[in-house]
Amino acid sequence: MNRLSAALSPYLLQHQHNPVDWHPWNEEALEQARQLDRPIFLSVGYAACHWCHVMAHESFEDPQTAAFLNEHFISIKVDREERPDIDSLYMNAVVAMTGQGGWPLTVFLTPEGQPFYGGTYFPPTRRYGMPAFQELLAAIAEAWQRDRPNILASADRISTALQASALAPSPEAPADLSTTLQNALGALQRSYDWQHGGWGSAPKFPQPQTLRLLLQSASQGDPAALETATHALRAMARGGLRDLVGGGFARYSVDGRWEIPHFEKMLYDNAQLSLVYLYAYLLTEEAEFRSICLETLDFVLAELQDPEGGFYSSLDADSEGEEGKYYRWHPDELRQHCPPSARALIWAAFGLAGEPNFEGYWVLRRALTDEALAAQFDLPLVEVQARLAEFLARLNAIRPARIRPGTDDKVLVSWNGLMISALAEAGRLLGQARYLAAAQTAAGFILDNLGGTRDLRRAWRGGVRSGPAFLEDHAALGLALLDVYQADANPRWYRAAVELAEVIQAEFSDQPTGFFDTGARHESLIVRPKDLQDNATPCGNSLTAQLLLRLARYSGQPADDRTAELALQAVGEMAGRHPLAFGNWLCAFAFATQSVQEVALVWPPNGRAAEDLAAVYNRTWRPFSVLAASAFPPDPTAPALLQDRPLLDNRATAYVCHRFVCQAPTQLASELARQLD
Repeated sequence: MNRLSAALSPYLLQHQHNPVDWHPWNEEALEQARQLDRPIFLSVGYAACHWCHVMAHESFEDPQTAAFLNEHFISIKVDREERPDIDSLYMNAVVAMTGQGGWPLTVFLTPEGQPFYGGTYFPPTRRYGMPAFQELLAAIAEAWQRDRPNILASADRISTALQASALAPSPEAPADLSTTLQNALGALQRSYDWQHGGWGSAPKFPQPQTLRLLLQSASQGDPAALETATHALRAMARGGLRDLVGGGFARYSVDGRWEIPHFEKMLYDNAQLSLVYLYAYLLTEEAEFRSICLETLDFVLAELQDPEGGFYSSLDADSEGEEGKYYRWHPDELRQHCPPSARALIWAAFGLAGEPNFEGYWVLRRALTDEALAAQFDLPLVEVQARLAEFLARLNAIRPARIRPGTDDKVLVSWNGLMISALAEAGRLLGQARYLAAAQTAAGFILDNLGGTRDLRRAWRGGVRSGPAFLEDHAALGLALLDVYQADANPRWYRAAVELAEVIQAEFSDQPTGFFDTGARHESLIVRPKDLQDNATPCGNSLTAQLLLRLARYSGQPADDRTAELALQAVGEMAGRHPLAFGNWLCAFAFATQSVQEVALVWPPNGRAAEDLAAVYNRTWRPFSVLAASAFPPDPTAPALLQDRPLLDNRATAYVCHRFVCQAPTQLASELARQLD
């Protein structure tokens, strides 16, 4: 009996009609494995995963394969996005066993949950140097019956290794965070791909956390960091990674040139990338960066926003069973919808003269910049841009006639936190009220519908909530609430961020070296996970370090600073040696080692708010500062930074401080600008 029909996860629901007797991960499934003395077949994936769909079609929909699984195994299906603790634990096991990981994740466990064999995708017949999936199942089933002692011994060894690896390192000597940061920045410069942009080869990922680190350094006057970051941002924006027609970014590029994407679109990528394009625009004033930021945010609002205000997780890579079908273009379609008078220009812009670049179709990418086209065709730049925009608009108008990729419409707290931050920052720094309104609505939705700060849940879908939230959920939401607070000064957001930090300290602590990914209310696994590396999303520990560092600037509490610094020390050596795996950590390093400005704005309760003073603060990206604002007197639950900051002459007044020691208060925008800069 397949038991997935009541699942919250769209990924699990995709498998509810498989002939495999799937269980969700729960005590009932584990107990059945113990009672029947069967190994567990664990399959982990997510709704937008192309190869998950392939393996499902080839194996899990096959009656013969399903019958063998049902006879010899207890089969458990897990959505890695809903249960990152299970995914992290068993991904680490597979990487330890095979040297690589990915999704679908395929793991064989003892009834006690100990892994003893695993891999990723397995084909139905022998190919790619891999055994056929049915052959693998038969070998595992036979070994379970005939070679049980060796399997159990192997499982014990793997579990012991996982437990040892989950222990956070205790540095023998305190790391010099400034030196570590500079070493990491140097390593990133040396390993950068100046030919194609970015880091590494195929597949190539966008690395938004690393780009944010470089932009932070650029904001302090580092021209090399700015050159590297903007080179990467231009390369990604002009390749197929960015959907030039409908907006938004795909998860990664399958090649090293950013040309062909892996077509799934994830909320977390678009949140983080919109933010770094925003910051790049504010540092360079390049209109292209601003346009890409707005385009990406608008894509999310149009295609990933729930009517109640939260944000969905992803769009699938596949439609109609084919990868990228929604996004690719047949040469005949492009000719049909291209105005004849503009064909030469458009063919040059997108490099359409040769053979199509994706299985007989085109994935659009830019071959020439607007400026190069203007020079080549002797046209004004605005006319080039208008003709290209008209062509892309024509394609976007006909795309809805296609069958749209599936939407994973569950709302995840941590990914929503990243999106709320992006919207709040764009609303504040660009003066775009609609983005701030979307951030406020989403933040309120999460707090009101997912258990609040004291009983936060991981996910929501159609009014149904999942189990307890993880460390990354609490920390990402806390940071997002601080970003919303900086934009609209409602003390509700600040109070909620403080409460989330209190829950983290009470339920997740692994002092003195950081925090567990799971809290006191989570079920116990064979290892309590503690992920210290940043991946496509920042890890919970690096987010928590940032949250505590920022809260300390609002509250003046040295304990938060100390707790964050101990966590930074625990990863200092690793971050210096492997900066791409610690991008968000290194952003926290930068905040911890800078002289952070604390800015307080107060204004008369019945008078004009401090718009002129706030505009001075908001006209520049200030990564190493915090802003608290309130009518006078501030609410008792407002940040301590606002307390004992009186009005001067009953007019709006600004205070610029460092560790709560302030310069002379001012009511003049010009003087505030001087103090800030």
